[in-house]
Amino acid sequence: MELIEVLPRLRMLRFPVGAAYLWRDGDDVTLVDTGTAHCGADIEEVLEGRLLRIVLTHWHADHTGSAAELAARHGAEVVAHRLEAPVIRGQVAGAPAVLEDFEEAILATVPPVPPAPPCSVDREVEGGEVLEFGGGAVVLAVPGHTAGSIALHLPEPRVLFTGDAVANVSRPMMGVFNTHRARAVVSLQRLAELDVDTAVFGHGDPIVHDAASALRVAADATPS
Repeated sequence: MELIEVLPRLRMLRFPVGAAYLWRDGDDVTLVDTGTAHCGADIEEVLEGRLLRIVLTHWHADHTGSAAELAARHGAEVVAHRLEAPVIRGQVAGAPAVLEDFEEAILATVPPVPPAPPCSVDREVEGGEVLEFGGGAVVLAVPGHTAGSIALHLPEPRVLFTGDAVANVSRPMMGVFNTHRARAVVSLQRLAELDVDTAVFGHGDPIVHDAASALRVAADATPS
């Protein structure tokens, strides 16, 4: 795991596949996504505070893999969209991606990811809720990558957690391996309308200055 300080209160945890993020409010810590299974001990080494909540942007195993382990050990509240919650709990299978032709080659390069152990979801959201961190984190429903994908917008520090709705691999772009491309395009366009300085992604490097412009470029370059 690679630890990267994005902002004084925001750290990126980069894993071989994907990333998670730690946001600190004093001694209280919010974890956005959890990496793959068996990353819990590495995450705990850099917590530097009380893990109050875990927000899962969607059900994929590279985002939820260590959620059950960390929630059990720290008593942290787990937050996810209501459509993702049954998958995260292990009650139903998640819908597979509908791959575009160019994505077949990308998928072939992705290392295998272990399944995520089932994890309880304590708070189900739909979009519009405000979570108690970062001065108020607004939950945004951004369906397309999965049915219940969410992003988080912190208006006061002007930070956006995109989950996999957007990626920044060589350049900002709509995330790949979507279940519904048309909805994913609309979600990208919605995120591109936000006034944010900093954007962090499920895959790729953070953008720490004028992220809004980069997101608009990505949206404009994406065919409907």
